[in-house]
Amino acid sequence: MKTLYMDLGMGAAGDMLTAALLELFPEKEQKELMETLASLKLEGVTVSRSRSARCGIAGTVMEVRIHGEEEASEDVHEHHHDHEHHHDHEHDHEHCHEHEHDHDHEHHHDHEHDHDRHHDHHDHDHEHHHHHHTSLEDIRKIVDGLAVSAEVKAHVKAVYDLLAEAESQAHGKPVSEIHFHEVGMMDALFDITAVCFLMDKLGPLKVIASPVHVGSGKVRCAHGIMPVPAPATANLLKGIPVYSTGLEGELCTPTGAALIRHFATGFGPMPVMTVSAVGYGLGHKEFPVANCVRLLLGETMEEAKHREDRMIVYSFNVDDMTPEDVGFAIETFLAGGAREAFSQPVVMKKGRPGWLITVVAPERDEERTLSMIFEHTSTIGVRKVAVERSWMERRIEMVETSIGPVHVKFSEGYGVTKCKPEFEDLARIAKETGRSVQELRAIVLKEIQ
Repeated sequence: MKTLYMDLGMGAAGDMLTAALLELFPEKEQKELMETLASLKLEGVTVSRSRSARCGIAGTVMEVRIHGEEEASEDVHEHHHDHEHHHDHEHDHEHCHEHEHDHDHEHHHDHEHDHDRHHDHHDHDHEHHHHHHTSLEDIRKIVDGLAVSAEVKAHVKAVYDLLAEAESQAHGKPVSEIHFHEVGMMDALFDITAVCFLMDKLGPLKVIASPVHVGSGKVRCAHGIMPVPAPATANLLKGIPVYSTGLEGELCTPTGAALIRHFATGFGPMPVMTVSAVGYGLGHKEFPVANCVRLLLGETMEEAKHREDRMIVYSFNVDDMTPEDVGFAIETFLAGGAREAFSQPVVMKKGRPGWLITVVAPERDEERTLSMIFEHTSTIGVRKVAVERSWMERRIEMVETSIGPVHVKFSEGYGVTKCKPEFEDLARIAKETGRSVQELRAIVLKEIQ
C-alpha cells in the first residue's frame, strides 16, 4: 500500500510540509510543480525555494513573498513574539535568511487576484505592515478562484474549517464571527493550498504521522501571555499524541496542526515499509536538533486481505436543499475522508422532487461522518449499511510521451492493471496544440500499453 510517513520530531508548519512534499517528486517534476503552484492566482505572491542544511542534513527551504516582501511576524492570535520561533512560517514570517543559502533560488511570480480586505493598523515592529481581517467566507471565495481542481479546493476549505472551529473554541465566538489575521493572508493560504495540491498529486493511500513535538515556553499575544501550544493549536491537536522535550519555541503552528489533522489517517511509529523517496522541509532557524520535517514515501508490507476495508454506506433523502448546497455538502464529505459521496434526483412523497444523497466512509469514522452529514444537510435521519470494500492500489507517474510529459494514474490489484492519463494534462496540451482531448488520450494509452 502506498504510504506516507510524517516524522514530526520538530513539529510542523505549512512551509516545511510544502518543502518536504516537493522533495518526494523527481527533480524535473519539482520544477513543473513549482510552476503550477506559482500560477495559483494569489494576490502578489512570489514563491522561491532554496537548498540549505540543518545539523548537516540537506533539505529544501520555502519562501513566500507578498508584493516583494516577506510577512511580518503576526499571526491569527496577533502575537508579539518575545522569543524567537524556529519556524518562519505563516505565524512567524521573519525570514531573516539566518540559514545558509547556496544561492540556487528558484523564483516564481504569480498574478494578482482581486479581493477586498479590511485593513487596520497593527502596533508592530514593522509599523508599515497592516493587519488583514479575513472571514472564512472571504477565504472560501478566494479558494473558489484558485487554478486547482475541485478536489484540492475542497481540501483547502476543509483545512480552513478546522482552523475556524479551533479559533471559535479558543475565543468563545461562533465560527461566523471568526476573522483570520496572518492565517488568512496570502502566504498562509499559499502554504495550505500547496500542501493540499501536492498531497493530491502524490496520492498516498495511508498517511501515518509520528507523535507531534509541540515545543514549550510562552508567547505574548494581544490577549496576554499564552502557553505553547497556543490555544487554537491545542484544540486542533485534541486526540493526537503530542509531547514536549522542553525545547523553547512554538514548534507546531495552528496551520501545521490543521494540515496534520486533516491528512493523517493514523499516528504512531513508522510501519514496516519499503521506502522509495525521502523529503526534508527545513525551518529557517538553527537549533541543536535538526530543524526539519521529514517525510518518507513507500510501500507497506501488507497481505492482500488488507485491500479490503470495512465501510458504511449512509443514505438519506432531502427536498429542501438547493443544488449549490448539495454540491457543497458533497465536497465537504469527500474532503473530510469519505471514499465516495454523490447525489441522485428522486421523486419523494406527494410527488415532491428531491435528492437521494449517498456517502461511503470508513467504519472507524462513523461518528465524524454522521456529524458532517447532520451539520451540512437538512436531513434529520440517516440509513446505514455496513459493507466490505475491495480496492486496487494506485500510483501516479510522470510519463514522457510524443505529445510531452503526462501524469498517468496506474491502478493494480487482483491480477489486473489499469491506466488513465490525467485529464488536466490532456486539457492543457489540447489548448496548446488545438487537438482534441480524445485524440491525445488515445495517443498516450497507445504508447504506454
